[in-house]
Amino acid sequence: MSALKLAIVGGGSTYTPELIDGFARLRDTLPIRELVLIDPAADRLELIAALARRIFAKQGHGATVTTATDVTAGVRGADAVLLQLRVGGQAARNQDETWPLECGCVGQETTGAGGLAKALRTVPVVLDIAEQVRRTNPDAWIVDFTNPVGIVTRALQTAGHKAVGLCNVAIGFQRKFAAHLGVDPELVRLDHVGLNHLTWERGVTLLDSPGSAGGREVLPQLLAEHGEAIAADLHLPLPVVSRLGVVPSYYLRYFYQHDLVVEELRVKGSRAAEVAAIEQQLLEMYADPALDTKPELLGKRGGAFYSEAAVQLIASLLGTDGRTTVQVVNTRNDGVLPFLPDDAVIEVPAEVDAAGVRPLPQRPVEPLYAGLIANVTAYEHLALDAALHGGRDRVFDALLAHPLVGQIELADQLTDRLLAHNRDHLSWA
Repeated sequence: MSALKLAIVGGGSTYTPELIDGFARLRDTLPIRELVLIDPAADRLELIAALARRIFAKQGHGATVTTATDVTAGVRGADAVLLQLRVGGQAARNQDETWPLECGCVGQETTGAGGLAKALRTVPVVLDIAEQVRRTNPDAWIVDFTNPVGIVTRALQTAGHKAVGLCNVAIGFQRKFAAHLGVDPELVRLDHVGLNHLTWERGVTLLDSPGSAGGREVLPQLLAEHGEAIAADLHLPLPVVSRLGVVPSYYLRYFYQHDLVVEELRVKGSRAAEVAAIEQQLLEMYADPALDTKPELLGKRGGAFYSEAAVQLIASLLGTDGRTTVQVVNTRNDGVLPFLPDDAVIEVPAEVDAAGVRPLPQRPVEPLYAGLIANVTAYEHLALDAALHGGRDRVFDALLAHPLVGQIELADQLTDRLLAHNRDHLSWA
């Protein structure tokens, strides 16, 4: 296959150099001839593009880096379009993480009331971008990194777009488990099930060789030998993790220890403020014309291993190596989890190749996990309805359905605060 053209919508993000570094290092897997960075912030866009060119040059990559402030112009001719948006920026995220605390609820950008606020702001913008991609370049794949990934991907797929969602939680676990086992990450395959930011590792297979069907189950060994480190990384009690015999995503702590997390957040302050400070430092570094590698500080911004996951996914979707790979993605359920509607978006391992994405069959999900998955799926359905159609009642319904809210008075208070803090981003509010 000839070299590819990729477009990144939100290319002016301080995170973009992480992707650039992965594209440069893994150019044999994903041959790129042109990378288009698309962002309305022209000054920031040129800053990131200049660094991207230096990183490519440093690593001997021949791709050209161009910029566009117009989506339609930028995505023309692209084989894949990556979405990494933050509508409202870190300022809006800071609000998402603070006003829910006033009601005694977790303030977080992807779950609870803050996550709903982000979905309401984001879904209409993403769908508008996707329509521009479809009109200009209907054959391009849309790969969504934009949170909340599950809701955004469901919006894209419901509207008929050629889209798949990607999160770094699974690849993060794969890399950490491989380090514990002292093996190459390609030898570790996860039994990963749930929704975006609501998943459990129910098994870990150590493959006989990369991509092979043979291997042995090593999750009990991991928990027995490295349980303390794993639990500490999740900020969950080791006895609970050991008794469950699975490894929950660290986002499960918002559900399993909600009140404790609220008290911690009230003292600690928002992650958004921390990231905003990191971003300011990164922008100053990026402006240095001598900088031609991603700074170590970028690792503190979040999103570890996203570039590797993105390269693997895009290479398989575009058939650059002609292989079928198994990767954890966010995609349509279509009966894989029979207790969910077909149009729900689940996060599970899937076969990925030029023919598309096919989620693998899953063994029955235990009631302890299935109940929460079903509950949050119902919330996501209502959240998408509110994002598409607006209205205070729809926002209230979504909050009332969320397992971290679920009370009339609380949902009422949170609805008022959500609307008050997001009127500038919601045309109907």
